[in-house]
Amino acid sequence: MSAATEERSALERMPALYLSHGAPPLADDPIWPGQLAAWSADLPRPKAILMVSAHWEEAPLALGAVETVPLVYDFWGFPEHYYQVTYAAPGAPELAESVRKLLRAPGTPVQDIPDRGLDHGAYVPLAEMFPEADIPVLQFSMPTLDPVRLFEIGRKLAPLRDEGVLIVGSGFFTHNLAALRHAGGGVPSWSSEFDDWGHRALDAGDVDALLDFERKSPAGRLAHPRTEHFAPLFVTLGAADAAGEPDGQRSVIDGFWMGMAKRSVQFG
Repeated sequence: MSAATEERSALERMPALYLSHGAPPLADDPIWPGQLAAWSADLPRPKAILMVSAHWEEAPLALGAVETVPLVYDFWGFPEHYYQVTYAAPGAPELAESVRKLLRAPGTPVQDIPDRGLDHGAYVPLAEMFPEADIPVLQFSMPTLDPVRLFEIGRKLAPLRDEGVLIVGSGFFTHNLAALRHAGGGVPSWSSEFDDWGHRALDAGDVDALLDFERKSPAGRLAHPRTEHFAPLFVTLGAADAAGEPDGQRSVIDGFWMGMAKRSVQFG
């Protein structure tokens, strides 16, 4: 890394990201990996990455591996080569200690699960964005799907951004696999309508509407019959709101993949 890049990383507050992560075949898509790679190339180099993924719900809030970081192949029925993917990122014990201090001080319980590795919601996008796997990574669980509680967790973690930590919420902007099986191809109306609404709410910095998306959005319950893929956005929103940036976002990636909105946004 050049001296100029090091200085940039040291002086700039790191952005907070929400990204749609895709399934393991994302690596074979002709467009999406390049979009993720271009995105990361425009970011300051993180000192560490703190991930929260749709694929890890655990209460109390849990921190994953902090030394050697394995992978969790939490998917079924894919060709064998997807289970041979590696991503040997270094652990982040110092970041883990900072997270414990930030969350425990206001009374949020934290547990350690030292053998829990990165699930595909974490390593699939990271492998495209930071393929060298040379940045320490820590994943933590969602202890709830309640938007307000996740938003508050993000607010508590916001100071990490000033320490060079990239906070990443990884989900999918729309996610209803059961409905897609009967959609007959293309982009279903519930997916496009929710994506348009979410885009406008983000542009307006309408945090209240986003937190109450199940009632205030069109087709919200169809776009997210279970809300775990939208939930990581609230952590990112909290980390942005604490820094006064709820309306300082931009959509870096949009469009659809297998009928689902892959909208991915950057705050800061």
